[in-house]
This record gives sequence, C-alpha cells and structure tokens, in this order.
Amino acid sequence: MPALLRAAGPLRRWLLPWALALGVLLNVAYPMYRHYDFSHSLDTRSYLRLASGRFDSVNVTRRYRLPVPLAAGALARPLAVLGTPGGAPRPAGEWPLRLAFYLVNSLLLAAAGACFYRGARLAGAGAGASALALAAVLSSRWAGYAAGLPLTDSLYLLVFGLSYYAGRRGPGAGWAVALALVLGPLAKESFVFLLPWLIWFGRRALGWRGQAGALALGLALLLAAHYWVDKAAGAAPATSVTNALAHVENFTYSLRKAFSLKGAAELLSIFGLFWLPVLAALGRADGRRALAPVLGRTEATLLAVVVLHMLLSGDLARMGYLLAPAFTAALALSIGWVWAVLAQAGAPSRER
Repeated sequence: MPALLRAAGPLRRWLLPWALALGVLLNVAYPMYRHYDFSHSLDTRSYLRLASGRFDSVNVTRRYRLPVPLAAGALARPLAVLGTPGGAPRPAGEWPLRLAFYLVNSLLLAAAGACFYRGARLAGAGAGASALALAAVLSSRWAGYAAGLPLTDSLYLLVFGLSYYAGRRGPGAGWAVALALVLGPLAKESFVFLLPWLIWFGRRALGWRGQAGALALGLALLLAAHYWVDKAAGAAPATSVTNALAHVENFTYSLRKAFSLKGAAELLSIFGLFWLPVLAALGRADGRRALAPVLGRTEATLLAVVVLHMLLSGDLARMGYLLAPAFTAALALSIGWVWAVLAQAGAPSRER
C-alpha cells in the first residue's frame, strides 16, 4: 500500500493536468472538426491521404510526417464500423478519418498541455495559477486548429512541451529528453532548429551518451520512413533536400509580414487578451521580479528558436504557438502576481 501511494503522487501530478487539457481541447476543437471547410486546405487533404496510405499524391513537405496520420488511419478502421453519424452529409469514407484525427490530436495535445502545466509549476507558479494559465493557452484558436483538424502540429507541440519540461526539471526528466529526441525527427523537419536547444538545456536531465542514443534511434526511424515512403511513392530522395532549401525564401516574406499592421495583429492573436497580464507584469518592477524565473537564457533562446520557425514557415501565428510551453509558465507567474497585487490592495490598512 505505501508503494502504491508513492506511485499515485507522480501519476496525479500528470493525470490531472492532462484530464483538464483534454476536457478543454475536446470542447474547443469540436467545431473545427465538425464544420471546417476542407476544400481550401492543402495541408489537411494531404494528411487525410497519408492516413489512407496514399503517399504519391502528397507534397514532399508533409510526406514523411507519419506518426499522427498512421495512428489516425489505424483508429479510423474500428470507427468506420460504427456507421455514418447523423447530421449534415459528409464525404463517403472520410468521416472516420476526421474523427480519428480529432481524437488522436486531442490526446497528444493534452499530453503536451500536461507538460506545459508541469513546466509552469517548476518555474514556481502555484497549482491554481498554472491550471488557469493552461486552460487559457489551450483556448487559443491554434490549439483548436491543431486538435480538431487532420494535421500533425499536436505531435510537434508535444515535442516542444517535453523539451521545455526537461529543461526546467533537469535530473529526473531524462525520459522526456529521450522521447523528444526520438519523436522530434519524425514530427517535423524543422526539429533540427530545436535540437541544439534541447541538447544543451536537456544535458542535466540526460547525459551526452543517452542523448546520442535517443537521437540515433530517432534518425533511424526517420531514414526508415523516408525509404518506405519514397519507395511507395516512386519519388527521388533528393526532392526532400531541395524542398527544405526552398523554405529559406520565406524569410523576406515573413519579415515584411511581421512588421506590417496585419502581421502585428496576427501575432497578438496567438494568445489574445492573455498577453495583457504578462505585459502588465513586465511593466512593473515587482512584476518583473515575479517573472524572473522565465526571463533567463532558457526562455530567451527558446524564443529565438520559435522566431526562426516563424520566419521559415511564413505562417507566423501558427508557428508562434510553439512558444506555448514558456508562455504558459509566464502567464501562470503573471496571474500569481496579479492575485498578490489585488490581495494587497484589498487588505485593510493598519492604523498607526
């Protein structure tokens, strides 16, 4: 019994934020899953084809991001047995895949949310403030987008969440570093930009040898995926290299967009009004002291990694949401600071 109680502690620390995140995501993402117009989205149609085992008609940018589509394809088969749901007509044979992506992505993004929460707690935020910050961050339209649609952003956000948690935790989080290194190469090609950050800030959690072994496994899985997909699609391996270099051309476009009024509004919309507590804290000396745990090199360099993703992608807000792990911690600390200020303002003054 004592051993069971000791095991229940870590489980509770992860299970409760995961359940909170899953509850928020299933609600936030459902309208996206149910009503999204797929006719103008090349990304979603590509991943639906991947989940169906069709590789030859998928753009090389998305062709090798297999874990989420393969998991959704496997889940769609038993879902198809349930029959076509009622309501508005849906494309024949497609609704099980859409539902499977909705479920798989929600589960993965909820796991990422649990990492966000644990990162905020390790930064020194209280449990209530961390839970509120997590719910706020997952209410973003980009969380609904990642969870509700046939996309693979959820897995990459999990990689970022694991990485940030490991960087915060240090010893005892070697499993998170190893998992991020195995999943990262298959989650997104731009993981190469997160990799130096993860290796450096994850070194206290997992030593160089452990990191090298986990990364070797991740790269082996990536090479196997490339070989399998290229063989199935009849594509030349060099096309993936050419496609990666082509993304450099997005730099100029992204910079122009970022410094435009529309681009600024797009950036502010990533976390919406939840920027305000953070900005308010940054504007005061006591607020900056409260935010001190997230104003160091760890978050500054992670921000640089996210900015690089944004510039290469051209999709500023969608890539900007990769900052969610660090922003959750900053928002949680800001909420704690706001509560303290309000409590101090509402306390009765002592008579001298």
